[in-house]
Formats: sequence, C-alpha cells, structure tokens
Amino acid sequence: MNYSIGFIGGGNMGEAIIGGLRKSDQQLQIRVCNRSNSERMLRLVDQYAVTASKFEDTVENSRVLIIAVKPKDVLGVLKQLKDYELKDKLIISVAAGVPLKVFYGHLRGVAIVRAMPNTSSAVLHSMTGLVSGENVTEEQIEIGEQIFAAIGKTMWIPEEKMNALISVSGSAPAYFYLFAECLIKAGVHLGLSEEEAEILVRETLIGAGKMLAESDKSPGMLREAVTSPNGTTFAALKVFTDDKLPQTVLKAAQACVQRAEAMEGEK
Repeated sequence: MNYSIGFIGGGNMGEAIIGGLRKSDQQLQIRVCNRSNSERMLRLVDQYAVTASKFEDTVENSRVLIIAVKPKDVLGVLKQLKDYELKDKLIISVAAGVPLKVFYGHLRGVAIVRAMPNTSSAVLHSMTGLVSGENVTEEQIEIGEQIFAAIGKTMWIPEEKMNALISVSGSAPAYFYLFAECLIKAGVHLGLSEEEAEILVRETLIGAGKMLAESDKSPGMLREAVTSPNGTTFAALKVFTDDKLPQTVLKAAQACVQRAEAMEGEK
C-alpha cells in the first residue's frame, strides 16, 4: 500500500486492525493519535512501529483516516474534523451504531466508508462488512477493499444490512469465546485439569473452524458427519436442542441488532 493511514483512536479494535496491517505490510506508514492512555500509545509504538502523532498531524498527513474511537466519542471527532480540508481523503469508520447520515450531517461532500471488522483482524482472519458512502470514488472503494482484504475477507453490503452483519460477524467472536469458556469449565467439572481442558477446546475449535473454511459441505452436513445415531455426540446435541439453543442464538442476535439500532438513535 503506497499511502499513509491515520488512526484516530488506538483502542482494542484499532489495535487489532493495526496489528493485522503491520503483519501484511511492514513498510506501511501508520499514524495513531489517542487522546488518552499514553501507556497504551507507547506500547502501540513499540509493538507495531506506528508513529504517535497529534490529531492535526494525523489528519493532515494521512490519505486514509480510520475513526476507531468508541461510538459515543464519534461526534466529538467529527466536530474536530470539520476544521480540516478533507476533500481528497477517505474516511473509514469502524464505530458500531453510527450510520452514514451522522457523518453527512457534519462532513458534507466527504468520502466515507463504514466498516465492521472483528478482532480477528489481529490474526488476519477478520470478516469485514463494508458500506460505501455516496461520495466515495471507485479508486477509494479499491483502497477500502485493499485495507480490509489485508486483514481477512470482505463483504460489501447496503447499509440497512449492517446491524445484522454486526450480530453474526462483528460481535460473534465473543460468542465463540463464551462457548469455549463454558466447554473448558465443563471439562474441568468432568475431571480434566484446566490446562488439559483449555488445550483440548482450543485445538478442537481451530480444527472445526478450518473444516468450515476448507470443506465444501454446509455446517449442517459437517455436524451430521460427526453424529452417529444414538451415539455420544447425538446425546450431547439433543441437550442443546431440548434446551432451545437455536432460539437462544436467535434471541442473542436480535438483542445485538436492537442495541445497534438503539445506538443509532442516540446520535
């Protein structure tokens, strides 16, 4: 990538993207401004060879600006950005629950892309949803695609699908981590040491993920291949079904969407 990228905010999501980009391109020029937590900034500089810079320097010397602050802090950033010339820059927001209309209300005529990666960016396996704003050029679409393709896979969607994407991709790594936590605790309860249970669960989750990624079979077909009639797996899956796991997953996804919609209303 022969352009500079500036991060406004260096929190968990920002760091995950920075880590992935640095793995993909050791020479990429990355600036980061973070209004607080100087200790974290020092670690970002040391670990990822980014340049710590002030807000003004980050904006003026970056072709692409990635807004990676908490959703509640986006308006403050937009008020600051109004004072700068942004005509030839691409602004990418990774803040959940902040629709394009909020950006249009403060930065008229500016090229904006909404992105929803997940924290697997750090290991180059993010699934990133992308929404193009009305002023984004074809070249800028290619830039946005290039940035997030460097840390995983991408999917361009209309904005009305963004909250659904958040519920099954942006937030979803936490769902799998929760299941892994529960399975580790179950293993310990059944007599394994915590170390044994954690190794078993981690490696099993990695293997299942690779099967999903590399097999041409659907998740349902893969599940059926593991499940012998009236066998051990069948017995375990029956408990999940009897306890309404499908309905619970749907309720959780709906709760995620509802919270994203509520956050949009708070702007």
